[in-house]
Amino acid sequence: MKKLFLAALLLISLSAKTQTLLSSKAEISIITCGPYQGELYSAFGHSAIRVFDPELNIDYAYNYGVFDFNQPNFYLNFTRGFLYYKLGVYSYPHFRDYYISNNRYVHEQVVNLDSVQKLKIFSYLENNSLPENQTYRYDYFYNNCSSKVRDVFAEVFKDQIRFDGSFIKTNYTIRDLTDIYLQQQPWGDLGIDICLGLPMDKKATPYEYMFLPDYLESSFDHATLNGAPIVKQKIAVYESVPEAISFHWYHPWIVWGAIFLLVSLLSYRDWKRKKITKWFDITLFGILGLLGLLLLILWTATDHKAAANNFNLLWAIPFHLFAAIALFKKSIPAWVYTYFLVIVIITASLLGGWVLLPQQMNSYLLPLVFIILMRSILLSRKTA
Repeated sequence: MKKLFLAALLLISLSAKTQTLLSSKAEISIITCGPYQGELYSAFGHSAIRVFDPELNIDYAYNYGVFDFNQPNFYLNFTRGFLYYKLGVYSYPHFRDYYISNNRYVHEQVVNLDSVQKLKIFSYLENNSLPENQTYRYDYFYNNCSSKVRDVFAEVFKDQIRFDGSFIKTNYTIRDLTDIYLQQQPWGDLGIDICLGLPMDKKATPYEYMFLPDYLESSFDHATLNGAPIVKQKIAVYESVPEAISFHWYHPWIVWGAIFLLVSLLSYRDWKRKKITKWFDITLFGILGLLGLLLLILWTATDHKAAANNFNLLWAIPFHLFAAIALFKKSIPAWVYTYFLVIVIITASLLGGWVLLPQQMNSYLLPLVFIILMRSILLSRKTA
């Protein structure tokens, strides 16, 4: 009973605070910031909620994209998949200017709310920003800084708000959507495609598209509150200046292509002299085995749900590690030849069914898989 009384008192206190703070000129807006290719995490853009009251000199940006490296066991929790982000409250002008300084567009959607509805949103955000409430369990695709903005309105207005997703004509998967935003970061895209498995190949619903700030903005453009459009005004605060995409020699196709050419020459030499280059195969299959072990751990021993059912384990096989260790021996055990004969069959089948797999495999991996096939053919020969 005492706890109930204290909770009610807190609600009354919070309500009184927000009633005092917000004037009739207050506005609530959704802020969408464009992508920045300087970092992997910023390539998707960003979203926030603005509360502006010119009479009372309030101009806050509520940002659900804050993470704290000083959290207890931050890196351990991150590795295990326990990602915790929090709601931060900033001066909106400072928030806005930071994105503008990085040439990231800033769009504002002023939402069509009456004074009571504005107060509800503000009260929700203020309560959510309290130290005991500000932290939430982050998920890359289903509970991130963009979808949290959507959820604020969905939780406050419930059935009163409707998102009409009929404007979305594509049939993208989560992986497709991710790939689109990482076209300028091919290595980052490759890393994500290696580490995350079949759950990324789920067809996204229009509601799920809103994990991306661009689609959150478009979805609110087509949303209604009590039958009326929820956005009453759109403001292009800043439009980014187009920047030339620079050419890089270390693009995956160039790097993997060069490695493939070198390994092809090495393999041809080994085939002619009927002798393998042990140091190379020990290195190659040792690294592949360790990578496969990592992917298996991500799938089975962490809470990274998107890392489950990973078909990349068909080429990054953990057992490669044991084969690499066996290759250290002066006399290679007989089972190693049989092992690599099986790997030849698995790898050839993988290449043959590459586009038929339920998981979309990254095409940058093809040179690597062909290298695995070449070396496995050589290692399956008993004359090796």
